[in-house]
Amino acid sequence: MMKKITIVCLCGILLGACAADTTIPDMTAENLYQKAYQLFEKTDYEGAAKYFDEVERQHPYSVWAPRAQIMTAYSFYKKNQYDDAILALDRFIQLHPGNKNAPYAYYLKGLCYFEQMSDIAREQQMSAEAKQNFATLIARYPNSVYVADAKAKMKVIADQLAGKEMAVGRYYLKQKEYISALNRFQTVVQNHADTNQINEAYYRMAVCYTALGLTAEADKIANRLHKIYPNTKWTKKTALLLKKYQSKEKEK
Repeated sequence: MMKKITIVCLCGILLGACAADTTIPDMTAENLYQKAYQLFEKTDYEGAAKYFDEVERQHPYSVWAPRAQIMTAYSFYKKNQYDDAILALDRFIQLHPGNKNAPYAYYLKGLCYFEQMSDIAREQQMSAEAKQNFATLIARYPNSVYVADAKAKMKVIADQLAGKEMAVGRYYLKQKEYISALNRFQTVVQNHADTNQINEAYYRMAVCYTALGLTAEADKIANRLHKIYPNTKWTKKTALLLKKYQSKEKEK
């Protein structure tokens, strides 16, 4: 019986020791930050996040707290824990809107969404969220060093969103749901005119208009394409489409 009690006690002591090992001791804000950064440099991002987070917990009003919040988010980002990173960044933006690292917070939040963007066959919520955060960065902090990369990524996002609209539009067109298809292609023309989808979008619009018997609208599309994009395959296909349509009309 005594042996059992001794074993139980030893287990309790060991468990207690293990629990104590996971507890971060009280330290100065600077020492906690330095410890966290050391872990970060060793790519122990989980451990780094815990110590960075502890800076704010132990010293919420220190000058180190805002820096630690950003680094907590960055540690989560490096570990691909995007949801945790976004939560940390939202908290930072809410508490420190005027902080010098606010532009970076929006940029990093945009990256979290950007790196989760799926292919065009799936929903594009991540693309939309990335676009919104990069747009906020560009609008609020136009002189930030992160703006150039944000603008470059915005172009990628625009192509992604335009590609999604085109894919849905092609589906509707195949089903002969011409109005629904037309709406999708018009969205590309109106909202994503600087993407590589624009030429095809115009052509698909012309296809919809001819199918609906709206030849005047199709002619406008053909003229616009010839004027703006005279040498693309989609301009030639649009001209050929109208020529064939007009020939069929004459035969009738």
